[in-house]
Amino acid sequence: MDDLAMERRVFLKIAGIGTGSLAFGAGMADAATPVSTTMTSVVEQFDWIANSRILGEVVARDLGYYEDEGIRFSIALGGPHNTGVASVASGYATLGLLSSSPTLMAARAGDIPLKCIAAGFQRHPLTFYSLPDNPIRTPQDMRGKRIGIARPGFNLVQAVMSKNGIAEDEVQIVALGGDIAPLFNGQVDAISAWATDATKLKPLGPDRVALSLWDSGVQLYANPYYTTDTMLQERPEVIAAFLRGTARGWAYARGNPEQAVDILVRSYPMLDRNGELLALRAALSFVFDEQTKMEGWGTMRKDTWADQIRLFDSIGQFSGQDVPTVDDVMTLSMLNATADQRPKIG
Repeated sequence: MDDLAMERRVFLKIAGIGTGSLAFGAGMADAATPVSTTMTSVVEQFDWIANSRILGEVVARDLGYYEDEGIRFSIALGGPHNTGVASVASGYATLGLLSSSPTLMAARAGDIPLKCIAAGFQRHPLTFYSLPDNPIRTPQDMRGKRIGIARPGFNLVQAVMSKNGIAEDEVQIVALGGDIAPLFNGQVDAISAWATDATKLKPLGPDRVALSLWDSGVQLYANPYYTTDTMLQERPEVIAAFLRGTARGWAYARGNPEQAVDILVRSYPMLDRNGELLALRAALSFVFDEQTKMEGWGTMRKDTWADQIRLFDSIGQFSGQDVPTVDDVMTLSMLNATADQRPKIG
């Protein structure tokens, strides 16, 4: 909630500038394609730096999939403590991509008019990793243990505890950065990382013990795409065009992972090709599954969102605010509008 409070202050400060640029880009975005008076400018705001999680968009941009949809597309990268919520809410970016769905639920509870339009990852990849000599194989094994996670993720551990009847004083949550050393030196009994962080996890070895957030009963979406109520009401055709192009980009990455990573590394040469290829191969099992095989890339379910809202309400994430409804937080309108164009791949 600290990051959200910061985002909301920024939003309130800049919102007075106006929202006339809702379908257009911010100066911080990269120049992706030549300027054209017949194209609609679209900026996508990420809340992280460049890596394989933006690969579908980079592929779609560089292979001309967005141009096919009449879009002049550009990317605005994020970074630490920048979820991009203010950028999208104020109209500086057309739409955005967050790491986790709880951020979007909290934004809506804070009266920021944002709504999810698609789910990039069908399951959240966050996983708790422990060592074989002190394993945490089930949520019940967390009792009496120290769980290391970045501070914005504390609510995810709390959600696991609530879902599994574990009292607040039975688990110690330890704030960590991205280093795995605290697990080896005994500062914590488990670290938290995305299962897609293949390079980071490699030192843990093949015998590492993994307990996923999903298998712990906290079934969240990751990489949720979102935009404003205004965009959905006034320019739905732009959002639909973006989803069609992005779906094609991810389908290409699914069928051509090495070529897709080559495209990514050409755009961002500071990235390590081998590391991003490992990350992509791990990520594809979260992007595509049996649900996307039936309903297409980006699909999501209202009952999954409803379960998320109830769970995070139970741990006090909306304290002092109105609990958002499912229809406040997400819409299937754009997925329905593109149902025949989004590739159905499992």
